[in-house]
Amino acid sequence: MTNIAANELKTKGVSVLENALKEGGEAIITVRGEQKYVVIDMSQYDKLREYELEIALLEAKADIAEGRAKCESIDEHMKRVTG
Repeated sequence: MTNIAANELKTKGVSVLENALKEGGEAIITVRGEQKYVVIDMSQYDKLREYELEIALLEAKADIAEGRAKCESIDEHMKRVTG
């Protein structure tokens, strides 16, 4: 993982990110010495989103299996959540 100072990114542009991603797959952008942002390539981001959605699906299935889900109409749901 490569650390890139915000000022370096500002002066050298996207090429700094491209080089960093080739080296380690992700880059951390620091602002005033503090790690603030992580940059990854789009294919890695897509994988992370897919994993996130898969976990949400597993959690929903577990909620249903454990009886923590309700089957109700939209009107019933709106009454329940709005009081």
